[in-house]
Amino acid sequence: MLTIHTADELRVSWDADPLKDGAVAVEGDRVAGTGPLDVLLERFPGARVRSWPGTLGPALVHEDPLPEAPSPRERVHAILKSGATAVLAEYADTPGLRAAASRNEVAVLRSARKPEITDTGRADLAVFDADGTCLATVCAGRLVHRRR
Repeated sequence: MLTIHTADELRVSWDADPLKDGAVAVEGDRVAGTGPLDVLLERFPGARVRSWPGTLGPALVHEDPLPEAPSPRERVHAILKSGATAVLAEYADTPGLRAAASRNEVAVLRSARKPEITDTGRADLAVFDADGTCLATVCAGRLVHRRR
């Protein structure tokens, strides 16, 4: 099923100008399109719409050691709650962390990259409020964190 994620503003990269009432269409684990919400609703009739307050943009790359937690699963979940869907390989350095990242479809990267939303790219998104709190994280098209 195709889902359109929309927010008060969209940034396809964190240094790009914001698009008011922007949206990202997600099909499976891929971005099907970006742009104004009304354009995507016309392009994808019948799509499920998830509306978020704040700013929708690309999910982050966690570039530090994973937060301490009782288990590898909880360590990976902590980065998902921060809006990240990728970690550096040097910090996913145990079989347990690599397995937890794989189960959650968290990308393990050799080096950092600039997060951006691109058509047909992997659907890794994050929504942040004005104070920088992560409200939602979408990892490979799946909503994996939502702040209640």
